[in-house]
Amino acid sequence: MKAVGIICEYNPLHKGHIHHIEETKKMFPGRTVILVLNGYFLQRGEVSVLSKENKTMLSLIYGVDLVVELPFIFGTQSADNFSWAAITILNHLGCTDIVFGSESNDVEMLKKAAKMQDSEEYNNKVKELLDTGVNYPTALAKALDVSENIFNPNDLLGISYIKAIIKNNYNIEVHTIKRTSNYHDLDSNEEVISASNIRRKIKNKEDISLFVPRKVLKKIENISLDDLFPYLKYKILTDNNLSNYLTVDEGIENRLKEKIINAQDINEFISLIKTKRYTYNKICRMFIHILLSIPKDINKLASIEYIKVLGFNKKGRDYLHNLNDMEISLVPIPNTYTYKFEILAATLYSLISNNNIMTFEKSNKPIFLE
Repeated sequence: MKAVGIICEYNPLHKGHIHHIEETKKMFPGRTVILVLNGYFLQRGEVSVLSKENKTMLSLIYGVDLVVELPFIFGTQSADNFSWAAITILNHLGCTDIVFGSESNDVEMLKKAAKMQDSEEYNNKVKELLDTGVNYPTALAKALDVSENIFNPNDLLGISYIKAIIKNNYNIEVHTIKRTSNYHDLDSNEEVISASNIRRKIKNKEDISLFVPRKVLKKIENISLDDLFPYLKYKILTDNNLSNYLTVDEGIENRLKEKIINAQDINEFISLIKTKRYTYNKICRMFIHILLSIPKDINKLASIEYIKVLGFNKKGRDYLHNLNDMEISLVPIPNTYTYKFEILAATLYSLISNNNIMTFEKSNKPIFLE
């Protein structure tokens, strides 16, 4: 049996995601579709509007065969760390292909960009360009001497996937499908729109029934990082070790303590501390790291020590049974940093969710969809 991989966050799962699953199955008929799923807190520092349990069940309903967890500590880091963890998991599971959405839909250009980013000359050029005040995507494009159109969110993540494959010499081939919506478009009302657009509509209590299936709509919660603001404010004001946490760099801990006193909500706080170096997404990730006291050296302390299976159908279960010589555990290892912070993340999420998060999290019992 062969498998093809998908890496997603489903915040929330929408019609574009279902198109992705269906197109992947068309590209690789008969293959087991494996999803590496990010859970409660996401790569851009957002809070998931669907619980991990609900995302798993919905993924199976809409065509995925096997769902495995992307550990929290890697799922809330930069694109390169996020991608390394997800690709490493797929490699352990014997995936030989992955399919991801792409704005450019140009695999060869993405491969070229990924290969060039490994050079010291390139990295120095990017730093020089950033110092001139241009944003990160523009600096990447100018350093590589390619079109700026390639550096949109999905393409940037795709480049990180390819870099992880090359650096680790994994036998995985990449494939793209054309992204059908613009991540930055927050106003469109077309049938297929971005998840960020849907989340904005959720926050504004607008009708989103056109954009997500009814089964998904029933599971969505109107929760966000703003719901955690009181906990964040207390943590920043009372913790004297902020500089020890992941993403808290360049002395920003002093600015955090100064500005949070008068901030009334998360958006106001972000506006007060945002700089060219500290983008909106990086700040949101930093908040999650502070809330859960993620140490700066977490990437030395933790790795992919196990793969947690969240759910499967019969095809996915059979695929797991036929895997030979697995060198990694398929059940969580409690005494690892990976597991410790997964439980802490679930606990934090449970403070603002109406779902019974901890029962699913601690049972370690995969969902089976017949």
